[in-house]
Amino acid sequence: MAAMQPMQLFAANSEPTVIILLGPPGSGKGTQAVELSKAFGIPQISTGDLFRENIKNETPLGKEAKSYLDKGALVPDELVLDLLFDRTQKPDCAKGYLLDGFPRTTAQAHELEDSLRGKVHFIVFNLKVPDSEVIRRLSGRLVCKQCNRVYHKDTTPPKVPGICDNCGSTLYQRSDDTEAVITERLRVYYEQTKPVETFYKNQNILIEIDATKPANEVLEELKAACKK
Repeated sequence: MAAMQPMQLFAANSEPTVIILLGPPGSGKGTQAVELSKAFGIPQISTGDLFRENIKNETPLGKEAKSYLDKGALVPDELVLDLLFDRTQKPDCAKGYLLDGFPRTTAQAHELEDSLRGKVHFIVFNLKVPDSEVIRRLSGRLVCKQCNRVYHKDTTPPKVPGICDNCGSTLYQRSDDTEAVITERLRVYYEQTKPVETFYKNQNILIEIDATKPANEVLEELKAACKK
């Protein structure tokens, strides 16, 4: 059987397509980013994953980033932007890429636009989820140490407790997924990241998505909007 070909993003548009997923922590940005990346054949770029890779390798950058992430605070822009732009220069980003949870501040949004204006086509989504659902989702989240597959203690538990169905590695709860840190992350989100939605709404390019729906329904809405 022939391999399924990726769906086309704006076939008539010669510019690379950059998909931006906004929304509070726990809104499903990472999950949807993985599926959209597969559907359209473009890389998913998560600044959180980039930093966690550095944290895992105990690099100086990773140690500095961890000091912010463990408190639920945002990593300063200067630690984010150079790493991000270096990643997007790689060949697999030639026809487009997907930004998972970035930009997180209006300063980052301005920097991104200044750097990419006239070079890419933006599609910006806002995944909407109430605070109570964010806390429920994140406080029960489990992540595989090896392949980063995400589970939930109640809704999507692994077949064997503490073991990843996909690769057999150990599951763990991220240090920033405790209720106290989640509450702080939400406070930071409303103070610093929520204004990014207004930034894109004022440009009439923000697409609102109800992310309380089942993940497969949310994905279909995202894919349909990307092809319009």
